[in-house]
Amino acid sequence: MITKKTGSNIALTRLSAIKPFIFIVLFLCCLPLFSGAQTLDELRKRKEKTQKEIEYLNSLINETGETTRATLNKLSMLNQQIELRTNLIIDYNAQLTLLQKSIGENIQTIESMNEDLAMLRSRYEGMIKQAFRNRGNYSQLVFMLSSENFNQAYKRMFYIRQMARYRKKQSEEIEMLKVSLETQTVELNNKKQEQTEILNQQMAETSKLNLEKEKQANYQKQLQKKEKELKSKLQKQQVIERKLQKDIEQLIVKEVKKAKTTTATPEEKLLSSDFAKNKGRLPWPTQSGIITGRFGVYTDPVNNNLTFKNDGIDISTSPGEKARAIFNGKVMVVFVLSGNPAVIIRHGEYLSVYSNLKEVFVKQGDNVTTKQEIGLIFTDSFEDNKTTLKFQIRKEILKLDPEEWISK
Repeated sequence: MITKKTGSNIALTRLSAIKPFIFIVLFLCCLPLFSGAQTLDELRKRKEKTQKEIEYLNSLINETGETTRATLNKLSMLNQQIELRTNLIIDYNAQLTLLQKSIGENIQTIESMNEDLAMLRSRYEGMIKQAFRNRGNYSQLVFMLSSENFNQAYKRMFYIRQMARYRKKQSEEIEMLKVSLETQTVELNNKKQEQTEILNQQMAETSKLNLEKEKQANYQKQLQKKEKELKSKLQKQQVIERKLQKDIEQLIVKEVKKAKTTTATPEEKLLSSDFAKNKGRLPWPTQSGIITGRFGVYTDPVNNNLTFKNDGIDISTSPGEKARAIFNGKVMVVFVLSGNPAVIIRHGEYLSVYSNLKEVFVKQGDNVTTKQEIGLIFTDSFEDNKTTLKFQIRKEILKLDPEEWISK
């Protein structure tokens, strides 16, 4: 026979066992909500950014006029668009993989929670039934009055209160688990819906990619028919590019030598430090644009035998776009390259170079601020309104990759 004292001990044992069990279940049920959340968020943000870049590139391609006539400028932008869309599809695949894993975890958690909820309900129902059966044998008052002494009466009263609190706690824990289960189910349904949407988007992007690749092949075919003419043009362009780089190099070396004859002021040292601290966060030298020429050596998209070396990056943008200073600084020099003005701004020991401008709004010695407009970018009406800013960053004479310095 189980006495009331023994029953009290059993209740206490169950209470101490159930409490940590409940919190472990709740903790485990929340894991899928956070598992991979950061990576999924990063993929979503990157997807949005890539989609905006594709849309902007598409608008630039449409601005070039005839969509069927192939030009090197169109091919260059189309190649960049294909690269962006390929990366977008890769991100979709990664997102689907993470979602599938998360959905699997959610399903397992929901199954486990349903089992735990059934077990808690069964225990709670058993406890209520036992309390109801005992109610006919003796009331709480009789149970207390039948005590042998005051100490036993106090312990019985404490037991009755404790059992009432325990039943209430059990009821609350069941409700908590039900709420968590509902939240988990909603989360699961949301992820399944997102998975379906991503699959549809992925299919749509794949179709667009196939169309772009067909257009790319068509452009390349058209341009290859004019290979001799293009090769001659590209070789001339290569000569001009080399001369431009050489002129910029000589100017920078000359100005750096001149700067070394004077000691850097505390303000200049602070400016260098601030510039370096903002690596990867500097604003773009244009309000809008897309990188169509990267730092380093690259091969011509039509003639693989021709290679070019870029000491900076090329940013394609819309006609009428202005070049902007990427950081506070002082205009070191304004000069002309192949008929187009260019500007070099000093930021302590760092330099930023802006070339292929049509018009300049600053002069040598001017102090400039971050995002201040310094010139109008040249638009080539003979090359599909091609508007490209040639942009470089140096640490004195050391060439740096601007893509690593401007914001992503």
